[in-house]
Amino acid sequence: MSPARGRTRPPPAVLAVRAAAGLLAVAGLAHTLWHGVHQPGHALAFGVLITVGELARWGALPGEREPAPLGAAGALAYALLGRSGGGPAGHGVFQVIAVLVAAQLVAAVPHVARGNGPTADQAARRIVIVSFAAVCFQPLYTSGRSAVWFGEGPYFAVFLLVLLGLTALCDAVLGALLLRSRTPFPYGPLLRDELRALLGIGSAVCATGAVMALGVAVAGLWALPVLCVPLLLTQVSFRRFVAVRTTYRQTITSLARSTEIAGYTPHGHARRVAMLCTAVGRELGLSGSELTVLEYAALMHDIGQLSLVDPVPDGATALLPAAEQRRIALLGGAVVRQTGVDTEIAVVVERQADPYREQPLPARIVRAVNAYDDLCGEGLSGPLDALEQLRLGTGHDYQPEVVESLARVLARGGLTPVLPG
Repeated sequence: MSPARGRTRPPPAVLAVRAAAGLLAVAGLAHTLWHGVHQPGHALAFGVLITVGELARWGALPGEREPAPLGAAGALAYALLGRSGGGPAGHGVFQVIAVLVAAQLVAAVPHVARGNGPTADQAARRIVIVSFAAVCFQPLYTSGRSAVWFGEGPYFAVFLLVLLGLTALCDAVLGALLLRSRTPFPYGPLLRDELRALLGIGSAVCATGAVMALGVAVAGLWALPVLCVPLLLTQVSFRRFVAVRTTYRQTITSLARSTEIAGYTPHGHARRVAMLCTAVGRELGLSGSELTVLEYAALMHDIGQLSLVDPVPDGATALLPAAEQRRIALLGGAVVRQTGVDTEIAVVVERQADPYREQPLPARIVRAVNAYDDLCGEGLSGPLDALEQLRLGTGHDYQPEVVESLARVLARGGLTPVLPG
């Protein structure tokens, strides 16, 4: 296949986001170059702040939703800045965009040289979101309407928070849209993940952006270094949390591979089941911590086989009598409980062999996906035969909705990994 034919064309919505960001960037830079920079000291200060925040991506960890929170907060603060030190700022929408684009270009140089710079979609998302905030705020403030409607007191602060809330909501919609373009998962669960993330680092970014804008309005640029400290501490704490979570997952993955190393299950079985379970879980609407429990339970679903004297042929527990399946599942649940992981994970492992009407949804998914992988390994002619076997067992063993979701995931290329947003 030629490279041109093998290349996947992005969805029209993603192309629209990229085109909008490109037009905004060109318009902002052209307008600023033509009319000059208003208050160069402020532009430089916020440009440096955004650049430093973007450079913080250098230590970003896998799974980190906002690798540059300081840069995002600084850009939002500049977009919502109407006054500085008691005097008008007056920089306008186009200069906000120009400063953001220039800072992103400068910060991208060392990242690109290292080979791990932000993607075009990430840069486009930041430009569109900050432009949205600037367009909503700057014309209202420079025209004097915000002073008439909200004054300069607490109502004005509430106005900024509401505007930042709308900006965060738009960011979640765009983030889910861009992630949908890189994965086979449906849009709904991805959007729910993004909305849930707003309660964490998203709220910290928005709050810091509002406080920066209000602080600079009163105290001038001296407020910037003081107000950056809380977000920096939040970023450090979050990265430590992500590092601990990554180590925790690696430990579970290593524990799951013990059945493969001992020769009880085929190589890669736990990983395949976990990836397919995660995809099916997203298809069925699971997100956040529910997907984490499902993934960890899927990785360790066969660990009960370590308690067997004689290994199951090819590790295919789906072909065993129901009573033997339940015994192995209970043994696995007991082992998982001794590892100290969440009780929810152990419950899924020990109930994976129950009739599906008595199981929680994660256990239903693990049972169906494990059976599918076991049946494929038994020399059937292909996935269609394995799915047909599952459909024949939907009266008692496998939930029909789970089986059909698995079929849809496989039709889209079920083992496509999730790319970080």
